[in-house]
Amino acid sequence: MRETSVQDIDRDDAWDRVVARDRSFDGVFYYAVRTTGIFCRPSCPSRRPRRTNVEFFGSAEAAEGAGYRACHRCHPKSETGTPTERRLRRTLDYIDAHRDERITLRDLSRAVGLSPFHLQRSFKELLGMSPREYQDARRLEAMKGELKSGTGVGRAVWEAGYGSTRGAYESVSDGVGMTPGEYRRGGRGLSIRYAVHDTRFGWLLVAWTARGVCAVSLGASEEEVIGELRDEFSAARLERDQAAGRWLDPFLSYLEGRSPGLAVPVDTRGTAFQRRVWQALRRIPVGEVRTYGAVAASIGRPGSARAVAQACAANRIALAVPCHRVVRSDGSTGGYRWDANRKRRLLEHERSLREENA
Repeated sequence: MRETSVQDIDRDDAWDRVVARDRSFDGVFYYAVRTTGIFCRPSCPSRRPRRTNVEFFGSAEAAEGAGYRACHRCHPKSETGTPTERRLRRTLDYIDAHRDERITLRDLSRAVGLSPFHLQRSFKELLGMSPREYQDARRLEAMKGELKSGTGVGRAVWEAGYGSTRGAYESVSDGVGMTPGEYRRGGRGLSIRYAVHDTRFGWLLVAWTARGVCAVSLGASEEEVIGELRDEFSAARLERDQAAGRWLDPFLSYLEGRSPGLAVPVDTRGTAFQRRVWQALRRIPVGEVRTYGAVAASIGRPGSARAVAQACAANRIALAVPCHRVVRSDGSTGGYRWDANRKRRLLEHERSLREENA
């Protein structure tokens, strides 16, 4: 890994990673707290310090050279992580090796040497899902791989470790919105309609299935938003339908200020945890914002701010699933899949809507 210098670090982005406990940036940079004299990984589970007391370093050596001590919770100098992280890696290996078996939390606890309570809590903090949900996700991933390679549905279901075709159909329908047969064909045969319109916030694309809106994007050009849709649903049958006002008009009314809110049925495609986060986002009132930590707490998962941030990043339905209403803990707007400046303008627009309708 290329060593990062302190000049390379975007402080605002780094702080976002610290707030979200983003494990993918462990080893990329470190943060230190002036009031405690300790430096940590971005994913450290310790209580978050005040932003004004934090400084960033590109290496553990640089932090030590500035007089800081390594944290005893996240072990920032260790290449293998904390003892709990090492046990959790063994947990993942155990689940992968026994994907087709019924695994209880007690089985996992005995296998890796953690109490059931500590294992369940730490696993959720690390991955944003329970061990059972992880096993289900691995089965789904295995079945999709079999289907893509041309394996028949029945054999793919069996090889993935499902006990019945019913369980497989329910799992795939929840995870990707397709049946195993449809997924095997790469989504061919599915019909997705879409409409595109120029707005003051950029080009808007709204796409829908029979179940509801499945994609909404904002971009600098018509070609950009249509290209994003084609990348997302490469094998589906896409049909432009500019006359479908039922789907497009609510978004235009909202963006033009003619409607104070936006309520449309959505066809979300994600894990159970992601859908819980997206549902929580839809409950944030127009004109208000929440932090990652606040969203995590609202779904009963305090401490899962990192997983919430990842779920926000995975959202493909702009505006209707309003991930733009999640901001940094210091009050700044932060990044946005469809451009950070556009996010700031949307929040200003919503504040104006709220004031006008107060």
